[in-house]
Amino acid sequence: MNKTIVLATDHAGFELKEHVKKFLIKKGYDIKDFGALEYDKLDDYPDFILPAAKYISEHKLIGIIFGGSGQGEAMAANRIKGIRAAVFYNGPNEIVELSRIHNNANILSIGARFLSNQDAESIIELWLSTDFEAGRHAQRIEKLDS
Repeated sequence: MNKTIVLATDHAGFELKEHVKKFLIKKGYDIKDFGALEYDKLDDYPDFILPAAKYISEHKLIGIIFGGSGQGEAMAANRIKGIRAAVFYNGPNEIVELSRIHNNANILSIGARFLSNQDAESIIELWLSTDFEAGRHAQRIEKLDS
């Protein structure tokens, strides 16, 4: 498995992204950070999310993106062919598992306003350790990606 994880955020997720970046580096992952690289309350998430999603799709990587709720960021990412972004903002953990098992999500979009740093670490570890089940789900993914 490739140990590179792509990160991207706007101002709303900046602080959590920076925390997660340090956490993932300690875990041995290589990080490709598409920004924001500094806090700017006037920045716009498409400026960071779209390039990150394109890179993930082109290089067959996985990514974690952040926003206030993660909703707009996932919507932006999902406009890119080959991207399957799932949103998590502190719902049942099973949502994160199912995003991988059934949907082979290649981006986790986190609502930073709804998770503590520790909750984010825990849910990211769960997401990264959950594999795609394939089987009957593979044909659905092929339809999405074609």
